[in-house]
Amino acid sequence: MAAAQGRLSDGAGGMDEPKDTEDGGTTAPPPFRAAVEALRAARLRPQIEVEPTRAPQRLAPHAYAVEATVVDGDQDLADGRLVLLHDPAGHDAWQGTFRLVTLVRAELEAEMAADPLLPEVCWSWLTGALQARGLTYGEPSGTVTRASSHYFGGLATRPAASQIEIRASWTPREGLGGVPDTAAHLASWCDLLAQVAGLPPAGPGEASVVTLPQRRGPQPR
Repeated sequence: MAAAQGRLSDGAGGMDEPKDTEDGGTTAPPPFRAAVEALRAARLRPQIEVEPTRAPQRLAPHAYAVEATVVDGDQDLADGRLVLLHDPAGHDAWQGTFRLVTLVRAELEAEMAADPLLPEVCWSWLTGALQARGLTYGEPSGTVTRASSHYFGGLATRPAASQIEIRASWTPREGLGGVPDTAAHLASWCDLLAQVAGLPPAGPGEASVVTLPQRRGPQPR
């Protein structure tokens, strides 16, 4: 599966054209720089490859984004993008100065795609991942979309495919110095990615320090 390239927004709708990734440099406010550094140092499962990507513009004065892929051998099982937004003046809709926005998507088995409760289950995976790490958050919003593709004509030999897509945003609670625990939020987001991909729960010692390397080249399919 290709890296997530859907259109995100604070309200889980459209996304502006991206700009270059902001790295939390010296021109950014200290809380934002600290939040970005925590993302860079997060400890994640080795099956999840994470790298910085271009962040959206016009959604907030400061933004940073990462994309991730769940990899099993030469297969990409799920992918997504997580965007950290920061407005030092605060934002009425966020009820805070930070906001996390995400897109997660994965291919589905036909049996799972047919489950009428699938959207509710997927949304519970998101909230459950946050709660499992004891994270406090507010103003959650989002959508869960289930899509099916059927092929005809020259593509008729391809089997039908189904995909689930979760778009969501929430306001992380701010801690000391007005900085949210972005590393824990990233880890919970990766828990969601792993669950959508069908990976078993992470065991002790499965975490590894992620330095957000450059994305690998195309994998054989």
